[in-house]
Amino acid sequence: MSEEAQTEGTPATGGDAGGDRRVRVVLVDDHRMFRTGVRAEIGRTEETGVEVVGEAADVDEAVAVITATRPEVVLLDVHLPGGGGVEVLRRCAPLMAGGENPVRFLALSVSDAAEDVIGVIRGGARGYVTKTITGTDLVASVFRVQEGDAVFSPRLAGFVLDAFASTDAPPVDEDMDRLTQREREVLRLIARGYAYKEIAKQLFISVKTVESHVSAVLRKLQLSNRHELTRWATARRLV
Repeated sequence: MSEEAQTEGTPATGGDAGGDRRVRVVLVDDHRMFRTGVRAEIGRTEETGVEVVGEAADVDEAVAVITATRPEVVLLDVHLPGGGGVEVLRRCAPLMAGGENPVRFLALSVSDAAEDVIGVIRGGARGYVTKTITGTDLVASVFRVQEGDAVFSPRLAGFVLDAFASTDAPPVDEDMDRLTQREREVLRLIARGYAYKEIAKQLFISVKTVESHVSAVLRKLQLSNRHELTRWATARRLV
């Protein structure tokens, strides 16, 4: 297992700080800096009651760490190398049905796209929050998911209600299927008017990488510039 995947510690045994509640958490995200920030924000166990027992950066590492540590809650990014968060959920399905001690998943992603939200909820996640969430709210969300509640960032719950209220399968978009998950993220942010530097900061990638993704999107969709890209995305309600 690479150094990105880490398993640590044993279940916390209580204490006064952070109340009597304790929850063991695994962080799954392909950006080390983001994981470090989340750990620093919520992983002060004596204050928050959250014990971070493992980290992983891709699908294979996530499945290995989750299986080894059996946390109560997994904070799961939607877009991961190796198949994404949906693949992690698929491979961890037996753990989610783990009788008295199921592993529960809370998606934590920069994306607020309906298809991402619906995909992980259909896969078995108990909720979906975006990376704009505060540390305090994230801790509260983790405990709610541990208790079996469903948790969503504002407006995202509507996507799920609409999806499960309809019996119609979502249409297949062959153009979108040509794009990688990261290219879709960049596409949406470009269409919303973000500058390259802003996209780079939000996605924890370099400006040069953003430029490469934009070029790939334009080529795959046979578009000429970001204005055409914005119109394309707006027509498909991706903005």
